[in-house]
Amino acid sequence: MVTLGEIDGVPEGTTFVNRAEVAAKGVHRNIQAGIVGNEREGAESIVVSGGYEDDEDHGDVIIYTGHGGRSESGEQIADQTFSASGNAALRTSGIRGTPVRVVRGNTKTGYRYDGLFRVEKSWREPGLRGFAVCRFRMVKIAPGDLVELVPVAPEGNLSPVRRTSSVQRVVRSTATADYVKRLHDHTCQLCGTRLTIQGRGYSEGAHIRALGRPHDGPDVPENILCLCPNCHVRFDNGAILIRSDLSFVLDGEEKQLIKRPGHIVDPQYVDYHRARHS
Repeated sequence: MVTLGEIDGVPEGTTFVNRAEVAAKGVHRNIQAGIVGNEREGAESIVVSGGYEDDEDHGDVIIYTGHGGRSESGEQIADQTFSASGNAALRTSGIRGTPVRVVRGNTKTGYRYDGLFRVEKSWREPGLRGFAVCRFRMVKIAPGDLVELVPVAPEGNLSPVRRTSSVQRVVRSTATADYVKRLHDHTCQLCGTRLTIQGRGYSEGAHIRALGRPHDGPDVPENILCLCPNCHVRFDNGAILIRSDLSFVLDGEEKQLIKRPGHIVDPQYVDYHRARHS
């Protein structure tokens, strides 16, 4: 069973002498693997140790490299895939918006629990050695983003599990995205669905080329789609790929991106998105 969220009695900033102590406290329950979790339930924790040359650690933002394709000496000698267990687990966390515990450190410095992060984006690209690596943009979760859940007791056990919190999926909203959503009257450009909540339209602005490192996409209308939540999640995770002519396949059916006067989608951004997920 995967244990998501904070571990009772282990606040952010707690330090550990070694991986065995980290595992004993339940923060990262494997003394060797960098990712703990599974494809069905998601990832519960990762260790950022500097073991991958492709990793980037910017404090509240981590560009984390998945696992697989390395020799015993640690050199990348083959492509990574999202079917590898840890990579699949992190992808599930990104899709569901569940939190991932982050531990930083190594055998020389010791280890520190650095709080909860969410998987904002995942993609594959050539690494420094030329082989494809799985990359995950992970962003620190602010305390206000957490929502408390009632602990769930497993069948046959009257004691609840130690899992205490989860996190809702966070949707980045900008004034530019709001402009695009209004142009489309909150109608999804992929499936044509218009959701309403208490009589008001609801949609999400999806940046085609993601904002922030390492993508550095612009916050302009040409780089934004108006999507329903379902299509947004699928698009962000590469389940829907738009071609240069703005055509795509949705549930086995050929479609064309829905357009509105005043909103032009630049093909360079859909080409970038497609290349990252192909």
